Amino acid sequence: MSAATAVFTSIAANYLPKARVLARSVKQVAPDAQFFLMLVDSAPEGFNLDAEPFDALITIDELGLENPISWAFTHTVVELCTAVKGRAASHLLGQSGVDRVFYFDPDMVVFDRFSELEQALMTVSILLTPHQSEPEQSYEAVMDNEMASLKHGVFNMGFVGIADTAEGRRFASWWAARLTDFCLDDISRGLFTDQKWANLIPCFFDDYRVLRSPAFNVATWNITTRQVEGSLEDGITVNGEALGFYHFSGFDSGDQALMLNKYGANSQALQALRAWYIDACAQNGEQAGGGPPYGYARYKDGAAIQPGERRLYRARIDLQRAFPDPFSEDPKGGFSHWYRVNVGHDAPEASGLRLSDDMPTSEALHTFGGWIQRRALMHGHSLKRWVLMSVARLLKLLSRGAS
Repeated sequence: MSAATAVFTSIAANYLPKARVLARSVKQVAPDAQFFLMLVDSAPEGFNLDAEPFDALITIDELGLENPISWAFTHTVVELCTAVKGRAASHLLGQSGVDRVFYFDPDMVVFDRFSELEQALMTVSILLTPHQSEPEQSYEAVMDNEMASLKHGVFNMGFVGIADTAEGRRFASWWAARLTDFCLDDISRGLFTDQKWANLIPCFFDDYRVLRSPAFNVATWNITTRQVEGSLEDGITVNGEALGFYHFSGFDSGDQALMLNKYGANSQALQALRAWYIDACAQNGEQAGGGPPYGYARYKDGAAIQPGERRLYRARIDLQRAFPDPFSEDPKGGFSHWYRVNVGHDAPEASGLRLSDDMPTSEALHTFGGWIQRRALMHGHSLKRWVLMSVARLLKLLSRGAS
């Protein structure tokens, strides 16, 4: 069955060591499965696919985007690695001989029971795993875990299975469309990359299954209800079941260690898994200082791209049309130059308005005018932007004569 199975993960080049660990774990349990690496930026110097555990490479240029460079500029590294997932899944479903596609986050490891995942997609089109499959029992765990799911999404989209059926292709197409336009880490707008979108899957699609087995997608956010025992030599079990796959999410940020020590400090099996993963990543090229820098972190002249610059470019269709290559180093014709002239690289965020009752009127008017100006620049509607800019200019003019 594995010969008709495609597995992929999505990374920037600095995550290559983790992707190697994942790919080797998949090949261990499903040697005939085809493993694809979705690489959003450039491969590092010396990268040789023939020497890697990946069967093939997918690049951002293969995803059918109108302007991949412009689109990449609008995302942070986490957003971009997530935003490509739907298009990559659709791309693989369109490959000859592929009957099913699995996505795994690069910080996952598959230990066993892969054939069960394949068999599940013989009867359903979409396979999902929730962050939690049992209610928490303590107030603190509810705050840490269940409330986090309400904030970030019920399903953990670090794993998705899709069958090559009409419903599976319809889901992949919908997923790709939403992630192309709305894969943002913007909790204030109800968005957290692709996970909040997944909350709608039960509303839009019938042919799906939620894997509630405690052995799949084990992570620090659900170990309070999952008893992990055994050893790597003799086999790891979760609530008495053989471990399917483990998710080492938050490893680089330190969150994994923090939450593991909070909820799994006394679990020898969990601590051994972490120690093994550290060693496995090191053996696959993980370096203490991190890997190569993110390929879309800087303009071509080397200047770092700030979050506000990405947001403004994303919000303004006219800027995307005027600067199809926003990374350009053209000192007088590039987006960076336009931003410096019209906004200023040191400008505060548009949401940072602070006024006080004891502030002089002139200062308050000037501050408010600057805030309106920054809000105007973010507005995609040209007429409304012109009106807001006019108001900002008026406020700044009034500030000169106010006391």
